Amino acid sequence: IFSHLSLRDTVVCGQVSRSWLLMTQIRSLWNAIDFSSVKHMATDKYIVSTLQRWRLNVLRLNFRGCALRQKTLRSVSLCKNLQELNVSDCPTLTDESMRYISEGCPGVLYLNLSNTNISNRTMRLLPRYFHNLQNLNLAYCRKFTDKGLRYLNLGNGCHKLIYLDLSGCTQISVQGFRNVANSCTGIMHLTVNDMPTLTDNCIKALVERCPRLSSIVFMGAPHISDCAFKALSSCNLRKIRFEGNKRITDACFKFIDKNYPNISHIYMADCKGITDGSLRSLSPLKQLTVLNLANCVRIGDVGLRQFLDGPVSIRIRELNLNNCVHLGDASMVKLAERCPNLHYLSLRNCTHLTDIGIAYIVNIFSLLSIDLSGTDISDEGLITLSRHKKLRELSLSECNKITNLGVQITDSAMEMLSAKCRYLHILDISGCVLLTDQMLKHLQLGCKQLRILKMNYCRLISKEAASRMSQKVQQQEYSPGDPPSWFGYDWEGNPLTEQRRIGSLEEDSESILKQSVYSSDEEAV
Repeated sequence: IFSHLSLRDTVVCGQVSRSWLLMTQIRSLWNAIDFSSVKHMATDKYIVSTLQRWRLNVLRLNFRGCALRQKTLRSVSLCKNLQELNVSDCPTLTDESMRYISEGCPGVLYLNLSNTNISNRTMRLLPRYFHNLQNLNLAYCRKFTDKGLRYLNLGNGCHKLIYLDLSGCTQISVQGFRNVANSCTGIMHLTVNDMPTLTDNCIKALVERCPRLSSIVFMGAPHISDCAFKALSSCNLRKIRFEGNKRITDACFKFIDKNYPNISHIYMADCKGITDGSLRSLSPLKQLTVLNLANCVRIGDVGLRQFLDGPVSIRIRELNLNNCVHLGDASMVKLAERCPNLHYLSLRNCTHLTDIGIAYIVNIFSLLSIDLSGTDISDEGLITLSRHKKLRELSLSECNKITNLGVQITDSAMEMLSAKCRYLHILDISGCVLLTDQMLKHLQLGCKQLRILKMNYCRLISKEAASRMSQKVQQQEYSPGDPPSWFGYDWEGNPLTEQRRIGSLEEDSESILKQSVYSSDEEAV
């Protein structure tokens, strides 16, 4: 139990009794210490004394966002067996601090230096001391240069590096990527987000010496074109994540079809040049399980049907087609026929999707989550969806055709929910004014894994019942007050007339104003 607690909770538990204190001193509990969770409370003195006491047991340290003194940071060097160190967003971290750490902790495998002030001096230290380094995060570190990346090849070098994050390092040129390729030929996972300076030549320089590259992420790289994907064809890519580019066309997907037979994840969101032709090119892929083409507005029913006609449809597990406004009911027929393993489907703002298409979606028996927000679904579609046996998550925001008849959440409805959804973890029934204490009894009987329960504006649920229920869940929100006027109905569930709603809004505004004035006066005093 103690192994699942945060650092703060572990310390608090140690103050309960002598026996609890002894339990919190078990060495294995101090293998991983997260000081970032208590960065506003823990003093430098406490951190130093903790590291001194558990120096031989600590394997993982997290100082993210901690503004510590130099002496405190140097004390990390006491942890001779350290394997993972996160000092990201530490404003006081310097090259001098890193010299002490690197000299004392040669066994580090994972190092996160993102958004710090380290320079080429630290880059020179990495290959000298961290011979086993596998994961290096330099995101948004802008004080090192191309020369610093060349240092990674000094001495024994960082030849075991597998993961590298250079996001936001806009100072790196093509030569810098060439230096990475020469120094770290074993890289398998590369992340270069927020790089408006990234060009096709940068990617070409990298892949010349990094044939093991299997996943690449470059969000916010507007100058990358189809040529980069042609260069990447020499690697055995399995995952590509890309977003917001106008230069990518259907041609890049032809490279994927011919050269990336083992690719399993494709995220190509918000690429306006992608059309139905891209989907047709992907249809032969046999390993693809995740496809995200959100905001690719030129995709339509024809392309999706051609995509699903290929072997790709058998393994596809996640499909995100948000804002693909040309998709309609015809695509749902194919999805139901060809996707036996689809778990997650997102069709947000596919405005041509109606209740007819929903009737086919119900036949995707493996489906666990679906987002139909902003579609043309009505109460009839909801009735159809209610027949699905495995659905765990349903999003229906901004579906203007759903009325009160479609969603009646009463005690009997909750009894059915409790009987069928036995693995429910989170439930928000705020504003369900018809629910009573009986509903809580149903939840306790059926939903034994419930962790978070929100029931604001539920006037018919008593404080006593809510108090008893709070002992059964980890987190609970409850208020017996009337629902806010913008809910559009009163505490009995009756719709508010326009005049009553305006009056209620004025009362709400006046109440908020009074609270604001009172708070200001209180602060002034």
